[in-house]
Amino acid sequence: MSTRDVSLAEDPLIESRDQLLAPMIGGEKSKDRWRIGTEHEKLVYKRDDFHAPAYDEPCGIHDLLMNLRQFGWEPVEEGGKVIAMRGEDGTVSLEPAGQLELSGAPLENLHQTCAETGRHLEQVKAIGECCGVGFLGLGMWPDKTRYELPIMPKGRYDIMLRHMPRVGSLGLDMMLRTCTIQVNLDYSSEADMAQKFKVGLALQPLATALFANSPFTEGKPNGYLSYRSHIWSDTDPHRTGMLPFVFEDGFGYDRYVDYMLDVPMYFVFRDGKYIDAAGQSFRDFLKGELPALPGELPREGDWVDHLSTAFPEVRLKSFLEMRGADGGPWSRICALPALWVGLLYDQTALDASWDVVKHWSMEEREALRNAVPKLALDAPIPGGGKLKDIAREVLSIARSGLTARARLNASGDNETGFLDTLEEIVTSGKVPAQRLLDKYHGEWGGDIKRVYKYSF
Repeated sequence: MSTRDVSLAEDPLIESRDQLLAPMIGGEKSKDRWRIGTEHEKLVYKRDDFHAPAYDEPCGIHDLLMNLRQFGWEPVEEGGKVIAMRGEDGTVSLEPAGQLELSGAPLENLHQTCAETGRHLEQVKAIGECCGVGFLGLGMWPDKTRYELPIMPKGRYDIMLRHMPRVGSLGLDMMLRTCTIQVNLDYSSEADMAQKFKVGLALQPLATALFANSPFTEGKPNGYLSYRSHIWSDTDPHRTGMLPFVFEDGFGYDRYVDYMLDVPMYFVFRDGKYIDAAGQSFRDFLKGELPALPGELPREGDWVDHLSTAFPEVRLKSFLEMRGADGGPWSRICALPALWVGLLYDQTALDASWDVVKHWSMEEREALRNAVPKLALDAPIPGGGKLKDIAREVLSIARSGLTARARLNASGDNETGFLDTLEEIVTSGKVPAQRLLDKYHGEWGGDIKRVYKYSF
């Protein structure tokens, strides 16, 4: 989740709809300026007893963050508490229950992305060795109840934790127990954004399937392969889902602004504090009628904050976020951006990707998205067959897109090698969660603690 820059000076009042459109329009970039931003979360645990460390305990989350200073990171504070670290590789921040996230820098190619990921993991593992802390690459805590998990000191989390139970039964699980990998990508125009948004939404279930990695809840198999993905189905219907309007003729920035105006607010940030506006309307805010701040009008920063509080399968801000994947180890952190860059950053590949899915109805897309958390690659697809039947074709398109980019490393290798881990999943027919379940029922003998041997 976003870490707000609390040092920003007061920004302009919103006086026209053009200011609501500005973040999306301002995101347009020529192809030579397209970048790749990768975000990945990991679960943090103490090695002696596997508990999730609190913020303030010795060698807890605060100490982990501050120890990053030895690698050149600088602290970001909120209310006198360190909530993130900033450096050349982006921002390291803490999620609601202490999950650690790297929001990587915008980079030119996948070689840089994977090197950035490697540096980050080396740094946190080095700190972890000194503190007796380990990191787990899964989509969800395999053994912790909500009540066993600490809460981090960020104002927006307090508001969200109070609001989530009002709108869904699994929102607290989303906040406290899950981890994801996300990829942020650019677009050149409104039309380019719209095509990438459609392809990204339609194929998001495939990404969810390939990266499915959350088959356990509270120490036992939960009946799902991506329980993290299932959680989003009952988190908050006003701000999640497949967004049918994206597939309608004429979709563009204006329609997305309308959607965001209908997404209920969480908060307003004033004087270094988050003010609870949960469930209130940004439309009312524009009229000076927000109950949380009566008579006050929103500023541009309020709108940017609000754009970060919707959680559909693909999200638009000043870039597009691909949001469907469970957390995982280094190879899959590299593979997710490889998949989406290959599909979306080459026009021939983008057109071919749309050809795969363009005939699906909205009902069929929704049915696939709903089936994938349990069935992964065995989920039925429109027209007959299973998702695994198109997986190889889609990966081939991604590979061709990466080949066309021709971004080489010092050894002369292009970016296609980062897809190898996904090719192996498709060839084997087993997604990561199925392999974990095989171990649980086999060599682990039902002992979920054995999963901690599969740390980063």
